[in-house]
Amino acid sequence: MWRILGCWSPSTLSMLSCTMLKPILLQGHERSITQIKYNREGDLIFSVAKDTVANVWYSVNGERLGTYNGHTGALWCVDCDWDTKNVLTGSADNSCRLWDCETGKQLAMLNTSSAVRTCGFDFSGNIIMFSTDKQMGYQCFLNYFDLRDPQQIEDNQPYLTVPCAESKITSAVWGPLGEFVIAGHENGEINQFSAKSGEVLKKVKEHNKQINDIQTSVDLTMVITASKDCSSKLFDSTTLDHIKSFKTERPVNSAAISPIMDHVVMGGGQEAMEVTTTSTRIGKFEARFFHAAYEEEFGRVKGHFGPINCVAFHPDGKSYSSGGEDGYTRIHHFDPQYFDFELEA
Repeated sequence: MWRILGCWSPSTLSMLSCTMLKPILLQGHERSITQIKYNREGDLIFSVAKDTVANVWYSVNGERLGTYNGHTGALWCVDCDWDTKNVLTGSADNSCRLWDCETGKQLAMLNTSSAVRTCGFDFSGNIIMFSTDKQMGYQCFLNYFDLRDPQQIEDNQPYLTVPCAESKITSAVWGPLGEFVIAGHENGEINQFSAKSGEVLKKVKEHNKQINDIQTSVDLTMVITASKDCSSKLFDSTTLDHIKSFKTERPVNSAAISPIMDHVVMGGGQEAMEVTTTSTRIGKFEARFFHAAYEEEFGRVKGHFGPINCVAFHPDGKSYSSGGEDGYTRIHHFDPQYFDFELEA
């Protein structure tokens, strides 16, 4: 299940030859997974897919807790607030919806002109942001709503709308202190959009193709990107200084930073439309582990029968989950040996 790469001593290899327990398979979607998210405590996993349902699962045993029903199109994004009270989903049915996490009741529905690609709560849980696609003659917009003002929700009027005329937003996360949103674009750019004025605070272009995913470190000081240019990069979230690069031979769909180790996990594979022409081995449908400091790959985990679309570390760092084009979410728990592993210089 777990394959070690590089030049390791025999003792290290034997210790790490089976650092993966049997994964838990979550089967709750009929179509490919688009995003998975843990809540802050890590006891729940939220998954959305190209079907119309958002699922919530217990991460400890993979039991399905419930579903959020109401969308009529593919779901692209999901987020949960700090105290696991509300859930936010964005869909290709041109709506972003707010749900009560516990009961599954729909609290609000925000209609848009095009598909909602990214969404997220700020640290307080009071401000939400979501971006819409550039399609059907409409350009991409980044919208900010304050949930404390019911009038905004009722009138479907955000307190701030930022047009993105040049290139559409393909992934976005809140920066530290909820002061700005860090957005990745179709052309490989990363921008910081102020949550107060909407202006672009900083802009960098380290990727030359579309950014598929952006995720933050547990303390929000760093972000990691995953790009179609077959690389993943680590940035300082405040200055957007480029820190590290992790290169592969296949497009990277998602990347996550371990909360307790200097490790990053990346998921990807070839384009979904090319999957039927190759075997699972050639398609490179593996989660790949890199050392965050040395930029060296040290392990791979097989399992999915198609490209991995999203990866996420458990907040305690003792397990990670991956969601694939095959419609399955897999929860992988690390063995104790994983935590003793040190990269040999």
